[in-house]
Amino acid sequence: MKKIITSIAAMGLLIGSIAGCGATAETTTQGTTAAPLTTTANDTAAELTGTLAINGSTSMEKVAKALNGAFCEKYPGVTITLDLTGSGTGIQEAMEGKIDIGNSSRALKAEETGLVPTTIGIDGIAVVVNNENKVTDLTLEQLEKIYSGEIKNWSEVGGDDKAIVVIGREDGSGTRDGFESIVMKNSEAAYAQELESTGTVISTVSTTAGAIGYASLANVDDSVKALSIDGVAPSEATVKDGTFPIQRPFICVYKEGNDSELVKAYLEFALSDAGQEQVTKAGAVSVK
Repeated sequence: MKKIITSIAAMGLLIGSIAGCGATAETTTQGTTAAPLTTTANDTAAELTGTLAINGSTSMEKVAKALNGAFCEKYPGVTITLDLTGSGTGIQEAMEGKIDIGNSSRALKAEETGLVPTTIGIDGIAVVVNNENKVTDLTLEQLEKIYSGEIKNWSEVGGDDKAIVVIGREDGSGTRDGFESIVMKNSEAAYAQELESTGTVISTVSTTAGAIGYASLANVDDSVKALSIDGVAPSEATVKDGTFPIQRPFICVYKEGNDSELVKAYLEFALSDAGQEQVTKAGAVSVK
């Protein structure tokens, strides 16, 4: 039987009710060798053992946990540790060889060398507002003007006379990089708040009148309203066909030369039909 054990990392968290504290959650997904699988020449499930360390994007949390759980069902002798400290950290730690795989919700930058990337899914970046907001659609031009501070009130784009509270992610976030590379073509973003996780953006927008934020489509729920952009609503279908304009890849990276049997098996599984089924169930779009 597979066990899922969730623990809170000792650093970065104050136990209690302090809101907004940044916590690093470590999830350990572990199989058991109590009932070895029967193997064939093409099935090494019983022989594949060890620990795989993964860190990176908070936007990829659902996808990563779904893949990890299914992978350990297939390979009961494998343990996976998962940290969620952002795309930039995942990439950096992979470059330094501190982890086996870094998860990133953006493409690699030119200076991020010595890594082998594998795209395992595609994600739309949804623009979300408070559910009380009357606005349902923005153009990319309007969105850029809102995030640059040129448009400051919802009445300027067909909404109520209410100040716009511009919310985004912290520097180094893959979601922020993806959003700004597509939307902020001619200007810099001027944030009222820069938050450190996808979940925090969604919860803040849901409780802040006049707020606007962006988040992985895979993590958006009915606590907020996702806007259409240029008349196209964010969905699996519109991301896959390319009509929804704000989207980015979900990638796994490893350091060149660090392609262990475990790493190879994990990435092969992620791209298999079974793995892509988990990606889709977690809310992202299959690469197949």
